[in-house]
Amino acid sequence: MKVNGKQTNSRFCIICGMENELGVKAPFYNLEDGSVATIFSFKPEHQSYPGRAHGGLISTMLDELMGRTLWVNEPESYGVTTTMSVTFRKPVPYSVKIKGRAVMTFNSKLGFSAKGEIYDMDGNLLAQGSAKYLKLSPSQIAGGEHVEDDMCYNLPDGVTDIDFPEMKI
Repeated sequence: MKVNGKQTNSRFCIICGMENELGVKAPFYNLEDGSVATIFSFKPEHQSYPGRAHGGLISTMLDELMGRTLWVNEPESYGVTTTMSVTFRKPVPYSVKIKGRAVMTFNSKLGFSAKGEIYDMDGNLLAQGSAKYLKLSPSQIAGGEHVEDDMCYNLPDGVTDIDFPEMKI
């Protein structure tokens, strides 16, 4: 699937923060069909059981991925998670590349919904989720802190295509 653009990364987010030593540092891409994708690796520090990433971080990655679907068409808007459901299909390894994709399923003035999936590089479904988000202003989210100032990294990497199977949810 063709990449239409790359989203920015933050300073300290556990998923996309470029200055977070324990962070995943995942890149996020807008795809031609309106979905959002990432290719990333969990670190050994993200372990649950040996060889497996922690379910909480898998859920966090899905949350980030699904939440970023808002930025495909509303890059100046922000959302916070209100509900989320995750299903774990297979163990998610660390120290290897894996990929994720999410698509918005509903959008209104006040909120939006999305669904997302994480795959291994062979296209096997590892985890999937759905979530609802409330749209809030940066001041409502961070109480006067400049949320938009934290999203300061725009790091081109030359990724032009990402292959995905048809989404299951």
